[in-house]
Amino acid sequence: MHVLIVDDELLARNRLRVLLSECEDPAAPFVVEEAANVAQAQEFLRRTELPVDLLLLDIQMPGPDGMVLAQTLRTMAQPPALVFVTAHSMYAASAFEVEAVDYLTKPVRLERLHQAIAKVRRLRTLEGAADHNEAAPALVIRDRGRAERVPLHQIVYLKAEQKYVTVRTAARTYILDSSLSELEHRFPNQFLRIHRNALVNPAQMLKLDKHYNDEEGECWAMRLHSVPEILQVSRRQLSTVRAAIQNAGRRTDAPQTEPA
Repeated sequence: MHVLIVDDELLARNRLRVLLSECEDPAAPFVVEEAANVAQAQEFLRRTELPVDLLLLDIQMPGPDGMVLAQTLRTMAQPPALVFVTAHSMYAASAFEVEAVDYLTKPVRLERLHQAIAKVRRLRTLEGAADHNEAAPALVIRDRGRAERVPLHQIVYLKAEQKYVTVRTAARTYILDSSLSELEHRFPNQFLRIHRNALVNPAQMLKLDKHYNDEEGECWAMRLHSVPEILQVSRRQLSTVRAAIQNAGRRTDAPQTEPA
């Protein structure tokens, strides 16, 4: 994984280097580069021959701040995964508007950096080679005035929200003007209905848990691999969902935990 640290403080960059060394997979070591400001980072991104996989970015710096750099990433053909590392929590909402994978506050804890790296690795796995194959099945979503192609294998779930559908990937959320029934009909092999309001990518199903809500009391909920949200499973779909989890476990030779 090629990592670029952008922070005006040398001590902060050194600390991230140390923490990264503790997150490193010996079989796939990090290549770590540094920039002390946004201008240096932009120049590095322009000239590097090795695409950057992960950008660890401070926000408040002399000159253009980290948000300026984050906006320019959207123009890149292969933008790095973005993780903000800042002493200030007030930018969190803005961070996810520019599609940050995670938001870490200083002093960074090793556990939180581990979690952020894990998210980035999951993203890279989901994107894979199929991202470069235009024939791969995808949803075309209009987002901020432009059409964006979202490969189906990247979609974690689809959820009905009144007159539109929420399309959730590991990295971000889209809004699609469609219906679940239409999507279920178009892509019958890619998604499994778990509730009248939700379709799930079977590869993303982790396990079933007992859950409680005010409307139905005790019920079942689905935990997913790439996102923290849990989705309710209807009683009608329960046996189908259980079978799908068991089949996924057999395919990966990794038994899934099933509730008692």
